[in-house]
Amino acid sequence: MNPKPPRGWRRRDALGALAGASALLAAGAAPAREGPPLPAVGSAFVLADLPLIDGSTFKAADARGQVVVLYWWASWCPFCALQSPHVQKLWAAQRARGLYVLGVSIDRRADDARQYQQQRGYNFPSAWQAGAVLPKPGKSLPVTVVLGRDGRVVMAEDGQLFPEDVEQIARFL
Repeated sequence: MNPKPPRGWRRRDALGALAGASALLAAGAAPAREGPPLPAVGSAFVLADLPLIDGSTFKAADARGQVVVLYWWASWCPFCALQSPHVQKLWAAQRARGLYVLGVSIDRRADDARQYQQQRGYNFPSAWQAGAVLPKPGKSLPVTVVLGRDGRVVMAEDGQLFPEDVEQIARFL
């Protein structure tokens, strides 16, 4: 059973998942309702320790020197349902080479996100964005941001990626 999206959600509106992402990741705090556009390629992106939906903690220090895929998703998002298996496959195939996937669920409840991942056998780490943040109009889930080994953005995309696009993230290793 997939939970319904937040009231007022429009299918193509999702940058709210990324809204305040710097604050969420840098400070571990809930982001504001309106936020910046996707981070620019070449810009620095600071990560911080975050609680994960499986009860463990993402340690930013553990991701230093690795390529980091930040992946905003939701259990009720049909486009995420199509992209997530490919993100899982990328994680499984490339993590030994220095790739770290950090999902960020925008579900209303962490339990919905946890159950969704468990039912589908996804084991890429995922944090939960506390509070239902409404998206910024004109953007769509999923949102994928890739950080190079130096912590700078090498790719930033909103909307569903094709399987070959997800596979191509490995080129940043």
